[in-house]
Amino acid sequence: MEQSIVFGTLLLVLGLFAWGRIRHDFVALIALFILVIAGIIDPQVSFKGFGHPAVITVASVLIIGKSLEYSGLIDFLGKWVMKVGDNLLLQILTLSAIVAIASAFMNNVGALAIMMPVALHMARKSGNPASYILMPVAFASLLGGMTTLIGTPPNIIIATFRGDELGQPFGMFDFSPVGGILAVSGIVFITLIGWRLIPKRKAQKSDMEKFDIDDYITEVEITKDAEARGKTIGELRKETEADVQVLGLIRNNKRIHAPARDEVLLTKDIIILEADAEELKKFIKETGSKLVGEKKFRKDAEGSKNIAITEAIVMADSQLVGRTAADLRMRSRFGINLLAVARREKKIRRRLDHIIFQTGDVLLLQGREHVLNDTITSVGCLPLAERGLRIGYQTKIPLSLGIFVTSIILVVTGVLPVQAAFAMAAIAMVLTGVLPIKDFYTSIDWPVIVLLGAMIPVGTALETTGGADSIAGMVLGIAGNIPPWAILTLVLVITMFLSDLINNAATVVLMAPISISVANGLGFSIDPFLMAVAVGGSCAFLTPIGHQSNTLVMGPGGYRFTDYWRMGLPLEVVIVAIGIPMIMWVWPL
Repeated sequence: MEQSIVFGTLLLVLGLFAWGRIRHDFVALIALFILVIAGIIDPQVSFKGFGHPAVITVASVLIIGKSLEYSGLIDFLGKWVMKVGDNLLLQILTLSAIVAIASAFMNNVGALAIMMPVALHMARKSGNPASYILMPVAFASLLGGMTTLIGTPPNIIIATFRGDELGQPFGMFDFSPVGGILAVSGIVFITLIGWRLIPKRKAQKSDMEKFDIDDYITEVEITKDAEARGKTIGELRKETEADVQVLGLIRNNKRIHAPARDEVLLTKDIIILEADAEELKKFIKETGSKLVGEKKFRKDAEGSKNIAITEAIVMADSQLVGRTAADLRMRSRFGINLLAVARREKKIRRRLDHIIFQTGDVLLLQGREHVLNDTITSVGCLPLAERGLRIGYQTKIPLSLGIFVTSIILVVTGVLPVQAAFAMAAIAMVLTGVLPIKDFYTSIDWPVIVLLGAMIPVGTALETTGGADSIAGMVLGIAGNIPPWAILTLVLVITMFLSDLINNAATVVLMAPISISVANGLGFSIDPFLMAVAVGGSCAFLTPIGHQSNTLVMGPGGYRFTDYWRMGLPLEVVIVAIGIPMIMWVWPL
């Protein structure tokens, strides 16, 4: 009976993860509470997972990664990368290598976010489509994460499973022989072949059109002085050269969804338009209309004359996700105006201030130039513009590296367990002034922490109820007399498939106990099977929803949902072909 409840709960979780309408941390909490109510998980220990070493380690690594960013190290590398030149292969190789190396020691989404504006600038400057560069760099962030213990949460989780089973977790660089070879092989494939499989998207047309995205949805008001006032929509389309599409008309707070061509435009009418950045700019200039969101800043405010417009992408942990501009009061709270929104592959049919923000949305924002980028970052967005070197932070590069390297030495030599060493390093980054204390807690990706804290007891329940053994028995029954390498391949491929649909940390929490049961059933070492799960957990290459890095580049790269498997599928084939022999060589059965 208990096994049936656990399996039913896991099927529900997989369905909700794949559906994507409920955030992954809430899905994990739902699973935890179902098993608590069913009496399978003791309520007294239901939140014990939040004190698990894996959770503490992940939180500490996120803080350390943010500290390295603030130290100026990544910006220094970014400025150096700008000197690479216009050769596309060299750009892809350099950016991918740097992001992969950074991802080995910090959050891979963070490493990608830091280098993405550099990649966009390089693409624009050289005239290469951003789509050729962004997906390779996103995939490189996943490849780099599999090379060290702290490179990605799945590795940390796998290490703790081994510690629970054998009394000794995987070490800091135990993942490096297999992960390093796979990362190098993957980057070589991406650089020489992979990018050629990505559908070509049109290159940027101007400085204002920073990247190739779907057209913006925005609102334009007909002012009393506008040339468009008194003209019909049909006349307006004939008289302007701007390539815009009229989606609707708002008059007296009432929306006309499909206004007729002979509809006369009146003062204070609001036109809902679909257009790219350059065409929108042309339309406003030719018609004398104004953007609805473009409110004036106080004239006496410092820097009020230096108003800038920039584009930003909504990241997964942004406080904007799931909310609207109206309920956020963006102008009064954050000092920024929302001018337009672009969303990949989906039509937006709501008023601008009632659009519910999603991860990957691209926003056109206006604010005071000297604070705009900092404000955008503080709300969890990534400004998609040229990135300058952080002034005043360069001198803390040696200090931050010294703290980080010391913590690694303490782990490698066995002086301290990884969770203690990195927690101390995180605190040291704040005490030495590398990371501002106000950013200590905001550096942590709390949804991931909640996901891990809730899913760890669920994974334990799968094991204690015998569910993992039952699934392992089915796998062994299906496998029959096939060789061990084929069963190892099956574990790797199943993990890859799940990681393309659900969060990779949740995938590993579910697959680790199953792989251990399979190994024990065969009488083999659990190490190669855990390594296969670790590798598979980092291979979310087929969809934009499998990993935040993939989602992050979808809008700026102009990708469609089906673009990812074009390069991702052959990349996964390469990883399986090289990974299985490497795992069996480094970690014999």
